Amino acid sequence: MRLHEYQARELLTQAGVPVPASEVISTVDEAVAAYKKIGERVVVKAQVFAGGRGKAGFVKLCASESEVKDAAQFMLSNKMVSKQTGPDGIEVKKLLIAAAVDIESEYYVGMVIDRAKNTPVMMVSREGGVEIEEVAARNPDAIIKEWLHPHLGLQPFQLGKLIGALGFTEKAQIKSTRLALLGIADIFLKYDASLAEINPLVRTTAGEVLAIDAKMTFDDNALFRHKDLLGMHDPAGEDPNELRAKEHDLSYIALDGNIGCLVNGAGLAMSTMDIIKLHGGEPANFLDVGGSVTTEGAVEAFKIILSDSKVKGILVNIFGGIAKCDVIAAALIQAATQIGFKVPVVVRLEGTNVEKAREMLEAAKIDQLIPASDLTDAAKKVCAAV
Repeated sequence: MRLHEYQARELLTQAGVPVPASEVISTVDEAVAAYKKIGERVVVKAQVFAGGRGKAGFVKLCASESEVKDAAQFMLSNKMVSKQTGPDGIEVKKLLIAAAVDIESEYYVGMVIDRAKNTPVMMVSREGGVEIEEVAARNPDAIIKEWLHPHLGLQPFQLGKLIGALGFTEKAQIKSTRLALLGIADIFLKYDASLAEINPLVRTTAGEVLAIDAKMTFDDNALFRHKDLLGMHDPAGEDPNELRAKEHDLSYIALDGNIGCLVNGAGLAMSTMDIIKLHGGEPANFLDVGGSVTTEGAVEAFKIILSDSKVKGILVNIFGGIAKCDVIAAALIQAATQIGFKVPVVVRLEGTNVEKAREMLEAAKIDQLIPASDLTDAAKKVCAAV
């Protein structure tokens, strides 16, 4: 789950990180009121789950009421189009009105899970304001890392090393930077984050150290422990089909290919996508119906797959255990009746009640249904069909 910038700022403030004053608004009148409350110069920033806001004209520095009004009017009445949104753009529903600061230097502070070492790692760099991946590719020595003990967290000796790497020497700046590092570590560990970063952390011309932008994502599997985070969830940032799948206890991820996959079990789904690639095809999705799928859930899975206009064929690969083959067969028949199969559907079934399932499908005489003897045969047939 991702947070908007204004929500990340809220968590930073709660964690004691110094952040400029700001207000989140959804109307032009609210934007003007926020400007009057905050002061002389503000930054108006669109709150969307996409990068490239500045180049698209959706981050604007304003020094008057009329400028704020014009900026808010433009952003709330136009879709933002950038490389990350695609040509259709994305609708802007909220804006952040934040106090502007005069920046002297920009820095990066962030945390992720180091998958190789199986522990959280904090990273800092004097090259803030750009994507950390870009810095890593261009100048990896510019990123200083400290690996945290998962139970002990960020230790004083690590704090000292990281603050020193950022080059702060003045007492007030060291104190603010310390709060920023401790705040990020606290948020990351407390809320089961997968990413928590301040980019940039800035030193102003007045000598203050402030967090002026932040990005945070959290492990969906841990959200049951964090009801307060669930209240921050904005479904606008997610694929509608993924949300629809979650409602029916299905695991769905959209991909770029044209062969839909309906499989039971994550490992089997990965193998299915691999074998499609092996035989020259491109999977259009990862869809795991799970072990306890019902007929209704499986029918919904077909509806989700077929709602993707890129799908030109479907591979159904079921190894019946808890999920019995005849349940999937019933779902195939029901889906064919309700929505129809306008693309080839290749079916490979093995396991519990497989003979009964095959008899059901044969008796149903479903158009576009292509039976397969095994997984290799299924992959070859669906790739040929599309």
